[in-house]
Amino acid sequence: MTAVAGAVLAVACSAAACSAGPGPAASPGQGLRGSRLEVAAVWSGVEQQRFELVLQAFTRQTGVSVTYTSTGYSVPAFLAARLAQGRPPDVAFLPQPGLLDRYAAEHLLVPLDNIAGAVVASNYSPAWRDLGSVGGTLYGVWFKAADKSLIWYNENVFEREGVAPPGTVDGLAALARRLANSGTPAFAVGGRDGWTLADWFSNLYLRLAGPGRYDLLAAHKIGWTDPSVKATLRLLARVLDPHVIAGGPKAALATGYTGSVRQVFAAPPAAAMVFEGDFVAGIISGQTRAGLGIDAGVFPFPAIGRPGPAVVAGGDAAVLMRRSAAGDALIRYLASPQAAAIWAGAGGFVSPNINLALSAYPDEISRSIAASVLEAGDSFRFSLSDLTPAGFGGTEGQGMRKILQQFLSGRDVNVTAARLDQAARKAYGP
Repeated sequence: MTAVAGAVLAVACSAAACSAGPGPAASPGQGLRGSRLEVAAVWSGVEQQRFELVLQAFTRQTGVSVTYTSTGYSVPAFLAARLAQGRPPDVAFLPQPGLLDRYAAEHLLVPLDNIAGAVVASNYSPAWRDLGSVGGTLYGVWFKAADKSLIWYNENVFEREGVAPPGTVDGLAALARRLANSGTPAFAVGGRDGWTLADWFSNLYLRLAGPGRYDLLAAHKIGWTDPSVKATLRLLARVLDPHVIAGGPKAALATGYTGSVRQVFAAPPAAAMVFEGDFVAGIISGQTRAGLGIDAGVFPFPAIGRPGPAVVAGGDAAVLMRRSAAGDALIRYLASPQAAAIWAGAGGFVSPNINLALSAYPDEISRSIAASVLEAGDSFRFSLSDLTPAGFGGTEGQGMRKILQQFLSGRDVNVTAARLDQAARKAYGP
C-alpha cells in the first residue's frame, strides 16, 4: 500500500461516495441519430484515447457522431481562433474557472440550468456546482477533477536508498539533497509546460500562506510582491535546487510534462520523483512498464507546519458553445456517473461526481486519490494559474507560466515577484 492510500481510504469510506452506486441514468436523448457534434478539450495521447471511450459510449446510445479535437495546453488561444472564424466547437472543456467566468461574461456560453440543472444538482456537491456557475447561473459541468497535490516516486530507487516519503516540505528538501548526493537526481521537472511550475508554486503557497491569503492572491486583493509570495519563491528555489533536478534547470525547461513522468519510471530512471496530479497514473500505465503500487508509488504533497487538508485541485468543465438537442444530451450525459465510470475504469481519472462509487476505479492508488478529493470537501483550492485571468495564469508562454520558467533558471526572487505583479496588474486591469 502506498503512503497516500490507507489513511485516506479509511476516512473517505465513511462518505456516501464509498457506498453509493451510480444514480439513475440521465437520458442521453432520443431521436438524435444522424446528428453531429464537435468536442474540444486539452487531452491528447492516452487521455484522449480514454475520453474517446466515453464519447463512443454516447454515440452507441444516441447515434450522434462526435468528432474530438485536441486543443493542446493553450485552450484560450484555440478558442480565440475558432471564435474569430465563427465556428466554435459545440462542446468545449475549460480547464480553468477563470476561463469559464470570462466566457460567461462575454456571453459565449449557453446557460445550462434548464438543460442539465437537475442532473448536476443530484450528482455534484455545492462546491463543484458553484465552480460551474457565474452569477448564480450554471454554465459548466465539471466532468473531470484532479488532485494536484501528489508526488510520484520510483519505489525501487526509494528501497535502494533506504528512504521513505517525507511528511514535511523541509523533509522533502532534505530527501532531495540526499538522493542527489547518492547519484540519482531527486526530481524530473516538466518545465517546458509552465503549468507544472505554477502547480509547484500553488502547492507551496497554499501550505505556507494558508487558504485565506491564497484566496486574496487569486482575487488580486494582495500584490505579487507581497512578502508571502517572496517567501514561497525562496522555498521553491530551495526545494528545486539545480543540483536535485534531472539534467539541471536547462534540461527541465526542455522537458514536457509527459517526458518528466517517463524519466522517473524509465530503466534506468533519470530521477526518483515527479510532482503532478492524479493524471500521472495514466502516463505511468500507458507509456512506461512500471506497475502502479509496485514500481510506482505516490504520497501527498508534504505539509508546512501542522498537517491538514490542503489539496490543490484542477479539473475540466464541459460547456456548451452552440445549442442543439444533441449538445444538450451530451452535457446531461457528461454529468452522469455512467459517463464518469467509463474513464474511471480505465484509470488516470478522478471524478467530482458524488454518485460515482469508489469501486469504479481500477486500483487502490486510484481509489485513494479519488477519496482524497472527497476528503478535502469544500476546502480544496484550484491552482492559482486556473483562478487568475487566462492572460496571466492560463496561457503557455506568457504571464505566470513564463515568469516561473524564467525563475527556475534565474532564481531571482525580487525580480520574479516584480514581474509577476506587473503581469497580474496588466491582466486584471484597473
